[in-house]
Amino acid sequence: MTLATRPPDALPLDNGAHLSAEEFLRRYEASEPRLKAELIDGVVYVASPVSLRHGDPHAIVIGWLVAYAAPRADVRVSDNATIRLGDKDVPQPDAHLRYASSARNRADGMYLQGPPELVVEIAVSSASLDLHEKLESYRRHGVQEYIVWRVYDDAIDWFALAGDEYERLEPDGDGVVHSRVFPGLRLAVEALIRGDIAKVLSVQQSAPRPH
Repeated sequence: MTLATRPPDALPLDNGAHLSAEEFLRRYEASEPRLKAELIDGVVYVASPVSLRHGDPHAIVIGWLVAYAAPRADVRVSDNATIRLGDKDVPQPDAHLRYASSARNRADGMYLQGPPELVVEIAVSSASLDLHEKLESYRRHGVQEYIVWRVYDDAIDWFALAGDEYERLEPDGDGVVHSRVFPGLRLAVEALIRGDIAKVLSVQQSAPRPH
């Protein structure tokens, strides 16, 4: 989210407009602070106001990722950070996890340039976009793992790149999904869906700590 206020002559970010990444960021930075917008395959998507159905799950996901990153000096968590993936893709995922030493991405001014290792989206009204256009964009740019929490469906999809395509990661016998990219990152899926924060954090904190 930009902290700039929109000048009177700034061009608007209209939902469905076709823009380059440069023009999108120019208009976004001149927009009102409350606006959230993304560019996916050259098309502008302006988000609806955030409801509790989105905000509560979002907070739990951030807590889970922070619990993982806390003892790991090379891991970074970001909340709602704009990412420059390419000339036509500038998403603002709900959360992402990345390695600070990654050769795949770097901080470039205010934004991350290149794909983070893992992206999370909370899909309430955006489920169709998250599972189609965004999934394809993240796959195309090499985001290695992608999690979509489909709130209305009480379901979580965890995708991992296998070659050039995404495949779903399935829970183990205890109902826990394990990341392939971040050793020790584990998610108690059913606990997360029912909002059992204590169980989600307990399962994560039971993972072996880095040496």
